[in-house]
Amino acid sequence: MTVTTESRSVTAGSVDRVGRVVYGFLRSLPTWILWLLVFVWSVPSGSLFLNSFRPRDAQRAHGWWASIGKDGWTFDNYLDVLESGRQTGGLAIATVNSFAIAIPATVIPIAIAAMAAYAFACIPFKGREWLFILTVSLLALPNQVALLPLLQLFAGGAHWTVPGTGTVVTLFPDLSLAGSATAVWLTHTSFALPFAIFLLHNYISALPRELFEAARIDGADHFTIFWRLVVPLSVPALAAFTIFQFLWTWNDYLVALTMLGANGSAYPATIKIASMSGEFGRLEHLLSAGAFVQAGVPLVVFFALQRFFVRGLLAGSVKS
Repeated sequence: MTVTTESRSVTAGSVDRVGRVVYGFLRSLPTWILWLLVFVWSVPSGSLFLNSFRPRDAQRAHGWWASIGKDGWTFDNYLDVLESGRQTGGLAIATVNSFAIAIPATVIPIAIAAMAAYAFACIPFKGREWLFILTVSLLALPNQVALLPLLQLFAGGAHWTVPGTGTVVTLFPDLSLAGSATAVWLTHTSFALPFAIFLLHNYISALPRELFEAARIDGADHFTIFWRLVVPLSVPALAAFTIFQFLWTWNDYLVALTMLGANGSAYPATIKIASMSGEFGRLEHLLSAGAFVQAGVPLVVFFALQRFFVRGLLAGSVKS
């Protein structure tokens, strides 16, 4: 036993020394190496961007590096993917559909999660701890497993036949939501709520209790405390989750395709781009233009809200 313990200690010490050496090496790397890695990582995206302005024959003939000063650059690819009736067309309408899905699917879960997180953090009620554990445990449920049951729920409701009596009890009514954007909103909301409640609960729990006690002494009720104190103080966390949720819903393909089904008029940009290459891939030269139309909105959102994103990530990490 002594030999085994000593050998384990030696092994652990060796692992620690290797870890310190690797950590020290990474910390000693100059900044220009990191910028070089960023540049190398950005080359494929830059190549795709340049290809989005090249005609089909030029894309098939040679690489973008051989086209500088030779091939003519054109906006036809973007016109083809945006305007209806030009080859594939219709991505402009699909982008509007993406906004119609992403905005409500972002606002709804954040509004619900903020109130639920406040209730879990600040309102004592019977079974609070068990209900919070149950909510957080839903994070372990794969989204793909819940898609078809949710679709069945939205399309036909939920019914239970009482054994031995034949009596049918309606647990959830048939709302006929399949094929509608509402089904996509509700699905994204249900998938986002566990993580949003967990994240905001931890943030709200770290807020100074003295503020809440002072507000109660002044006669403020729970809604006033939530709206006047918790929401303004939680802006960094709310903004950080808003960015994540908007990007998730904007780039979603599986949930939208499952819930919308054959309702092509409501398809978002992700589904439109997936079918943009046409029969036998004859329009594959339009994919690069479509990809940058799709990626443009998340880039604008991220850079416009990056200061809130950074504050949200660092919130609570340093105490004054």
